Amino acid sequence: MQDNYLFVGEKGNIGNSWKAASTVMGFALEQCCPVGYELTDVKAYQSIEEAIPGKDIICTDSIPAEEKEKFAEIKIGLKQMKMANQNAILNPCPPFYRGEIVEKDVIDSDYFVGYKFKNCLLQVQQAVLCFLLG
Repeated sequence: MQDNYLFVGEKGNIGNSWKAASTVMGFALEQCCPVGYELTDVKAYQSIEEAIPGKDIICTDSIPAEEKEKFAEIKIGLKQMKMANQNAILNPCPPFYRGEIVEKDVIDSDYFVGYKFKNCLLQVQQAVLCFLLG
C-alpha cells in the first residue's frame, strides 16, 4: 500500500528533495502552499483543510521571515491532523517554531515524530544511500 505524503512549504531545497524522493521511491506527494510557491508537477493546495485528508505523512519546511505573512493561513494543529488518515504522522524539518506552520498543541501530541525521527536521521540517510546504490 502506498503512503500519501503532504509537503507543507515553499518550492526550495527541502520541497525539491521530497519531490525527488517521491519519484525515486514511488510514494504519492502533494503540497500545501500559497499561490506562486508550488513545486513543478506536484498537485498543490492553498488550504490545509483541503490538503490534509487522506494523507499519512505530513512534512514541513521552515518559512523564511520575509514569507511568513504569505503562509499565515497555513497551520497544522491537532484539528488538522485529525483530518488525516488514522496513524498519520507529522515530521517538520528543523528549525520549526511553535505557532508558525506547526501549532504548539500538535508538537506535544502523538502525531509529532520530529524529535524521534531526527534521532534516527543517520540511519535513514544510510538506508536511502543503500536503496539508491542497490
